[in-house]
Amino acid sequence: MPLPRLLIALVGAITTVSAVLADLVIPDLAAQHAFNPGWPPHAKFHDAQYMLMTVLLGLIGLALSLRQGRNPRGRLLCAAAILATPWLSMIGALLFPGTATYDPEFSTRTLFVLGVHGQVVMALVLTLVLLAATAATLRTPTRPTTGRQAAD
Repeated sequence: MPLPRLLIALVGAITTVSAVLADLVIPDLAAQHAFNPGWPPHAKFHDAQYMLMTVLLGLIGLALSLRQGRNPRGRLLCAAAILATPWLSMIGALLFPGTATYDPEFSTRTLFVLGVHGQVVMALVLTLVLLAATAATLRTPTRPTTGRQAAD
């Protein structure tokens, strides 16, 4: 498997499971999200929506990156764009007024890497991996297509 495809598939697998693990399964993190008693039901609704959306985007990106057939370059580029969506939106959410990466009562239980929230670091790393895989995919020469292949 070519490295760009492998990297995009890896990000797809991470994207598929990460939000559910962080917001619902891992006890210390889930206490800050789905099981946070300070969150009103509407906030929990949007957290659940985000978890499900991320699973679906991850599965779509993973399927596109692993599918064999014609036009692998187009599928990989589409997969990278789809997989970048939850990570870029996490970073972009910080631009909205009144948002924070953690609630104040969890400040001592929050992981920071070089002063940056761990989730944001993960989003930055995975976005950079997707960017590198996209650049490598774009540098890969395309094979000439014939009539029937051009339709895919």
